[in-house]
Amino acid sequence: MFSNLENLSKKQLFKYGILFDLLGMIPLLNFIWAPLSVLLMTKLYKGNVGKIGGMVSFIEEVVPGLNFFPSFTLTWIYVFILKKGEPVNQFI
Repeated sequence: MFSNLENLSKKQLFKYGILFDLLGMIPLLNFIWAPLSVLLMTKLYKGNVGKIGGMVSFIEEVVPGLNFFPSFTLTWIYVFILKKGEPVNQFI
């Protein structure tokens, strides 16, 4: 079902991340979205980044008041900017 999410470009990952973060901000979807966000995070980002991102995303969705936290976008920033040490203005 989600197999086509594993080989996305940097730009596609960013777009999907923003979409998934926006979906996560809908309060009525929290308990449905929480486990789904874990699955998506682990598909989009392999290894420890995906596992930790999935845990953070799950906690963000089930704890009331944390819907504003853009976990997918922040994971993208970590993977493609902070971890590689590239300048931020390159992506703006």
